[in-house]
Amino acid sequence: MLTSLEGRENLHLRILKDRDGSEAKWKKNAPDPMEIDCVCAVEDNKDDSQFYPTFASDIYMLLRESESKKRPSTDFMETIQKDLSPSMRAILIDWLVEVAEEYRLVPDTLYLTVNYIDRYLSGNKTSRQRLQLLGVACMLIAAKREEICAPQVEEFCYITDNTYFRDEVLQMEASVLNCLKFETSAPTAKCFLRRFICAAKSCDEDPAYIEVLANYITELSLLEYSLLCYPPSQIAASAIFLAKYILYPTKRPWNPALAHYTRYKLSELCKCVKALHRLFDTGPPNNLPAVREKFSQHKYKFVAKLRCPALIPTEFFEDVTC
Repeated sequence: MLTSLEGRENLHLRILKDRDGSEAKWKKNAPDPMEIDCVCAVEDNKDDSQFYPTFASDIYMLLRESESKKRPSTDFMETIQKDLSPSMRAILIDWLVEVAEEYRLVPDTLYLTVNYIDRYLSGNKTSRQRLQLLGVACMLIAAKREEICAPQVEEFCYITDNTYFRDEVLQMEASVLNCLKFETSAPTAKCFLRRFICAAKSCDEDPAYIEVLANYITELSLLEYSLLCYPPSQIAASAIFLAKYILYPTKRPWNPALAHYTRYKLSELCKCVKALHRLFDTGPPNNLPAVREKFSQHKYKFVAKLRCPALIPTEFFEDVTC
């Protein structure tokens, strides 16, 4: 089947070559398709269509377009919410990290949950008494989408010490779905991180540490309301940069392969990397221990206990050419 699809793709490309160049683009002003093998072939997993070379580039371009459409407002705390604060949001997400660990949920469930919470709060005024209810309803929706065996409504009631009844959770679930217009698919930083880690693994001595450390940095970013100004793909790319710098502080973290596959220049990542660097350096407050404790375990290689150099050399942010 894959051979047949590749043949059709090659035929389609030959037809496009005979047309005007402007018509060959799938969308006006869209970025040019990436040449799969111009740097290094990291997309060779035929078991996953998202990493199969024939489709990977177009899928990535669609995800980059979709992330801009399904992002929350970056100032909803100031413009919409009168009874909430960024610290309350952080406490809720920290608690949801514990819930996800307790029920062994996949990482995508947690990231989608945070996306739903922020998108809902971007357009619906919510009281602090109902914030936890919003959190469990969003996690219920995300779990139904991502998990093989999602926790039942009663289990989400139980983890709130039965603060909310089943009907209240279901009512909030319906409210969130209506707010999202049932568009529950959204590219998260975790989604982009998988692709970027493939590029990072191709040229590093200890790719396992880079993967775990980048995941820790990205999960830390979920707690920070101020980081909503950066799109998920930029957070993921910056996390890779910072993880490589922490592990190999004397080497340049960025290279042509990462620039090619992430489509981010260092000048575009500079502010986000510095924001994540400050977050990693100071760590979350003592009242937000879940992410730090999670990544202080043996299975996560104790990466939360690593220390980061105080400053990132300015020359590390000089653009590299593909």
